[in-house]
Amino acid sequence: MWRSLLLKGTACLLQVADPKFLHQRHFSSLCLRLLTHRLIHRPPCVFRLRGTGSFLAHTGTRTYKKDAKSTVEFPVCPITVTDIKQYIRSKDIPFHDGYSCLHIPSIFVDPSTRKDSLSLFIDKTTGQFLCKDTLVEGSWEDLQDCLEVMQKEEQDFLSPHVMLGYPESLEEQEERERELREVQRIWSSAVPFNDLPEDEAQLIKTMFQISKVSNATLKKFGVRLFKPTKSLVFPWFGGPDSSLKGVKLLSAQNTDTEKVIYNEATVPKISSYYNLFGLPLVGRIDSEVVLTGHELDTLAVSQATGLPSIALPRGVSCLPPILLPYLEQFKRVTLWLGHDIRSWEASKIFSRKLGLRRCSLVRPGEDRPCPLEALARGKNLSRIIKTSIPAAHKSIVSFKQLREDVYGELLNTEQVAGVKWTRFPELNRILKGHRKGELTVFTGPTGSGKTTFISEVALDLCIQGVNTLWGSFEINNVRLAKIMLTQFAMQRLEENLEQYDFWADKFEELPLYFMTFHGQQNIKTVLDTMQHAVYLYDINHVIIDNLQFMMGQENLSIDKYAVQDHIIGAFRKFATNTSCHITLIIHPRKEEDDRELQTASIFGSAKASQEADNVLILQEKKLVTCPGRRSLQVTKNRFDGDVGIFPLDFIKSSLTFSAPVKGKVKLRKVPTKPENEGVEGNKVAAKKDEVKREKAEKANKTTKTSRPAKNPADGK
Repeated sequence: MWRSLLLKGTACLLQVADPKFLHQRHFSSLCLRLLTHRLIHRPPCVFRLRGTGSFLAHTGTRTYKKDAKSTVEFPVCPITVTDIKQYIRSKDIPFHDGYSCLHIPSIFVDPSTRKDSLSLFIDKTTGQFLCKDTLVEGSWEDLQDCLEVMQKEEQDFLSPHVMLGYPESLEEQEERERELREVQRIWSSAVPFNDLPEDEAQLIKTMFQISKVSNATLKKFGVRLFKPTKSLVFPWFGGPDSSLKGVKLLSAQNTDTEKVIYNEATVPKISSYYNLFGLPLVGRIDSEVVLTGHELDTLAVSQATGLPSIALPRGVSCLPPILLPYLEQFKRVTLWLGHDIRSWEASKIFSRKLGLRRCSLVRPGEDRPCPLEALARGKNLSRIIKTSIPAAHKSIVSFKQLREDVYGELLNTEQVAGVKWTRFPELNRILKGHRKGELTVFTGPTGSGKTTFISEVALDLCIQGVNTLWGSFEINNVRLAKIMLTQFAMQRLEENLEQYDFWADKFEELPLYFMTFHGQQNIKTVLDTMQHAVYLYDINHVIIDNLQFMMGQENLSIDKYAVQDHIIGAFRKFATNTSCHITLIIHPRKEEDDRELQTASIFGSAKASQEADNVLILQEKKLVTCPGRRSLQVTKNRFDGDVGIFPLDFIKSSLTFSAPVKGKVKLRKVPTKPENEGVEGNKVAAKKDEVKREKAEKANKTTKTSRPAKNPADGK
């Protein structure tokens, strides 16, 4: 019964032919067997096909689900590298244990025509695979199904088309073709530097501060000039045929400080841009490489040292795991990503993905600037690379090993303080910035706007390039995305629907991701998903809203405070080990409405405030005649100890909070009066006191005299 229903569902899947949705396609018998095997042996989970989306395979039903780049889905059955090895051994498949991947012979290439005996790479962390010969990729479940079908059919290999699934939709195909035409147009219009007049070429080099980079180096890497925008063009050649897949345009803008600001644009868009610039020039026998965060730095390293050098497509913000197989051949990887603290932190994070034992890091410093600047200043780049430090570290270190790190923090105080908020300058004044590896606890009264406020705080950082993961267990992702889009556009889009696509396109480009959980969740599941997202998307900031929704799934026989302490300890450890900032929203315990919240008001034991690096409280003073007045109070700041409070104004039209204009919150200064006006002043004061007493008696309340709090907005 179950098997027949699944086969009937399979037939429904294969009969899809709606021209608005998919092109009609004829399936081979082998592809049909592979699909049938998935449905029979893995009901009724998500069946993923390489292409535009995935199908939810249930009994007799068919539902198409569009893949969203901003949705983080953890594999149904998380795997370990031990599980992968055991399965491969059970199939008698030879493998090589690499740095970040397992290497096996490709099952999508005829054994008699294989150029490389081990060209299929399996990620040790996620199980995702990539065949470098055919560019076929998929999940660990996909690979298992292929191997099972091969064994049953007694096949030596499978056709690559088995994993292609359904073709793209008409809209996606048109967009891809349009991007390819744009790539070809830019590339054909771009001019090699050797074809430029000497004075024009020198002027362009001066503008980009690459005067020391020779035309021979630019020609070697295929760098051209796109004259209409005066931009450098970096090509992306890839695939088995080394065809042109995309381009990156780099424009330069000079500032008053004689520094150059570079602006990048990619075709296709950055989320689909996976160019390891310089990879086609690497030989098969090369065992050492220098990874940089910028194409210009790669040019400098190659020219000055002759070493293979590759630029990461997204700089220091992300190292997509799909690129790791292309870096497996190198026994030594030197990461020289830049000259600031952010690049140093990224180097340490990326080295974990690449394998600590083969990585060395160039520590930023006055004598170790970025490669392009080092070339311009006449530095010996080979010597700098040789003095790089190994990424692997021991459990005990001496001050001699910490000395450079301490000096680096003293030298770069602004960068060490973290990413600054643009919408909350008062938060910068107290916390100094948003830093990796910290735990922030945030609380506030029920209904005061905690989620709305923290979403704007996170959005502010996300706009500046902080990769953000939202775990909203209280409200669903659609409502949360609507709030954040309104805050991003700074207006009510329901009143301006004609602008929706414009703002949605811009919002879609943000490095923002959402967990698909809603309601009560188990802490282990949440942590596994966070770990998966940090590895896959290099997440720097995780927001958990809120803690109480994870406590309901734990053992009810255990004390709830002990459960909360365990969860907080797990988040603290995760933040430290992954260098990821976690913002944890916790509801307060019940307090009187007229009492302000304190650190002790956080629900649970004292562990939450003890483990936290920062404690933020959204205070709300309820009023009868008008909306309550809100303020943000920082009661703990482990970075430098500064604490304080500042007022907030809620703008309903854009769902945003902002610090009020200083003139509104400053106390009005009373001018100094002559001595003969002192008596009149006393009379006025006495009259005010009498009015206050009458109001207090009418309200039947006891008047309490207290010293007014100093206004932090005065900055004194």
